[in-house]
Amino acid sequence: MARAGPFVFLRKFRGLYDLDTLDTRFTTPSSVPYRTAIDARDDKKEVPETIDEDGYRGRWGTLEFYLYYVVLAWAIPYMLWSAYSVSRPSDPRYSKYQDRLSPGWVPGRDIDNSDNQYHSFRENLLYMGLLVVFHPLCRRLWDAVYTSLSSNGTESGTSSPPRGTAHEAADTRLHQRTTFDFCFAILYLIILHGFSAAKILFILSINYKIAKGLPKKYVPPATWIFNICVLFANEFSDGYKFRSIAMFFTGASPTDLVSETSALVQAGAWMDSYSGLLSRWEILFNITILRLVSFNLDYYWSLDKGDASPIEKQLDSANLSERDRISIPAQHEDYCFRNYIGYAIYAPLYLTGPIMTFNDYIAQQRYRPATIETGRTIRYAVRFLFVLLAMELMLHFNYIGAIQKSNPDWSSYTAAQLSNLSFLNLHIIWLKLLLPWRFFRLWALVDGIDPPENMLRCVANNYSTLSFWRAWHRSYYRWLLRYIYIPLGGSSFDTWKKALRSIITYLVVFTFVALWHDIKMRLLIWGWLIVFFFLPEIAAGYLFPRHKWESRPTAYRMMCCAGAVGNVMMMVSANLVGFAVGLDGLQSILRGIFSDFSGFLFLATACTVLFMGIQVMFEVRASELRKGIRLKC
Repeated sequence: MARAGPFVFLRKFRGLYDLDTLDTRFTTPSSVPYRTAIDARDDKKEVPETIDEDGYRGRWGTLEFYLYYVVLAWAIPYMLWSAYSVSRPSDPRYSKYQDRLSPGWVPGRDIDNSDNQYHSFRENLLYMGLLVVFHPLCRRLWDAVYTSLSSNGTESGTSSPPRGTAHEAADTRLHQRTTFDFCFAILYLIILHGFSAAKILFILSINYKIAKGLPKKYVPPATWIFNICVLFANEFSDGYKFRSIAMFFTGASPTDLVSETSALVQAGAWMDSYSGLLSRWEILFNITILRLVSFNLDYYWSLDKGDASPIEKQLDSANLSERDRISIPAQHEDYCFRNYIGYAIYAPLYLTGPIMTFNDYIAQQRYRPATIETGRTIRYAVRFLFVLLAMELMLHFNYIGAIQKSNPDWSSYTAAQLSNLSFLNLHIIWLKLLLPWRFFRLWALVDGIDPPENMLRCVANNYSTLSFWRAWHRSYYRWLLRYIYIPLGGSSFDTWKKALRSIITYLVVFTFVALWHDIKMRLLIWGWLIVFFFLPEIAAGYLFPRHKWESRPTAYRMMCCAGAVGNVMMMVSANLVGFAVGLDGLQSILRGIFSDFSGFLFLATACTVLFMGIQVMFEVRASELRKGIRLKC
C-alpha cells in the first residue's frame, strides 16, 4: 500500500492537465448534454484502446520518436538558455534596459515587469483574489435574504412566485441571480469607474433602445453601426471627459482661461477627478461591446423563433447541451433591462471575458450547469497557480520585454538569440493573456457560471493557421462565428467565385478583429497578414486531399509536417507584427538573422527542430482521437 502513494499523487497531478479539467466542452460534443455524456462514459466500464486511421496504436515508442526526443531534449533547454544568456548582468547590453527591471522574489534576479498589462494584473492580483471571495459571499447573503423575503411574502399572501414546479423554481432562481447581478453591476461600475459609470450606462441604454425600440428590420444594421461608432468614439474622445463635455455646452475653447472659472466646467473637472479605480474605462470597454451586440442579435433572432423553446422541442431544460443553450432563445420576458445590465456588466467577466452569449447566460442562470463541480474547480485553480508560477519564472530569467522597450540594436544579437527571443516573446504574450482569462473564468466558476475556456493549447503547440484561431481566444472566435462569419455566409472554396467571396468574408472578419483590438495600422496589417497566411493552407488542403494518400500515410504525414513548418513561421511573423515589435521591428530582426551565412544555417536548424516538434504535435492530436476526443484545433 505504501507504494501506491506516489502513483496516486502522479495520477492526480496528471489530472490537472486533462482536457476535461480545462473545459468539459473539449471532451463533450456541443450537441450532447453533459449529464448524458457522463452517463454514457459510466456505462463503459473499460474503454479498449483504439487504432487510429493510419493503423497505429501510437508512435510514442517508435525509433522515429526516440530521435525526436533526443533532439528536443537538447533544443528546448538551448532556447531557454539563449534568452537567459542575454538577460544576465554580465551581458554588455544589460545597462541599456536595467532601469526597466524591478526587484524580484527569485534570489539574485530582478523581474521584467515592464509590460503594462501584466504589471496591472500582477499588482492587483491580491485585491482581485479577495474579490473572488467577497463576491460569492455577497451572493450567498443575498440568496439567504431573498429566500427569507420570498417565504414571508408567500405566507402573507403577496404575489411572490410559487415554487411548486421545477420550471417555476428555475424562474425564481433566474430572477434571484439576475437581480443580484444587476445590483452588484451598478456598485461594481461605480467602484471601478466613479462618475464615468454614468457614461457606460448611457451607452448601454442607447444600445438597449436600439434592440427594443426600433422596427425589427433595422435592429441588426443599427446595432452594428452604433457599436462600431462607439469603438471609434472611445478611441478618439479619451473617455468623454466631463470637463470637455461642459466646455462644449458652454461654448468655451480649451485656450479660453475665462472658461475655467465657469461653474459647469469646474464641476466637470471635479467629476473627472473621481474616476474610480480604473479611470480609463474606455480601454477595456471593447469586451463589453461584444456583449451588447450579442444581446441585440440574440433578441432579434428570438423574434423569429418564438416556438423554439426547450419545452416545444421536448428537451430537458435543466440538461441542455451547450449548442441548445446558445441557439434556443430565452423567453421573451427574459430580454429585459435588468437581465441585460446583469449580463453586460457581469462582474467576473466584465473586464476581460471570456465571452458568453446572452442566451447562454440566461440558461445558466435559470439552471446551474452540471459541468460545475467542486473538484474540477479546485483543479482548475491549481492549474492557474502553476501558470502564474511559469510566468513569474519566465520574467525573472528572460528580459525580452525590457530589451524590446529600450530600442535595442538588433544587429548586435546573433541569429539564434534573435529567433529565440522573438519566439519566447510570443510565449510571454500568450501567458499575459492567459492569466487574466483563466483568473476571471475561475471567478465565474466559483460563482456558478461556466463560460468557455479561452485558450485550448499552448502557443508552442500550434501548426495550423486555421486551427490556431480556433484555439486562441476561443470564446471570441465562437462569437465571431455566430455574429459575423455565419451571417456573412461562411466560406467555401469549391469554385473561384465562392473562393473570392470567402476571402472577402475573412477580410471583413479580421478587419473587425484588428479594429476591435485597437485602431492602429500595425493591427490592420496583422489582420490582413492572417488572411493571407490562411490561403496556402486552404490551397494545400484542396491540392493534396487526404483520401488520395491513404496508401502512403507516412509520406502524407511528412508532407503535411513540412507545410506546417511554413505555417509556424508565418504565424510567428504575423503575431510579432501585431502584438510585439511591429512591422519595422520584424524587418530589423529579419535583417539581423539573414546578415550572414550563420543566420541561414540557424534557420535550417530551426526548421529541422520545428519539423520534429510538429511531429509530436501530430501525435498529441492522434492520441486525443484514440480517446474519442475530436477537436478542430
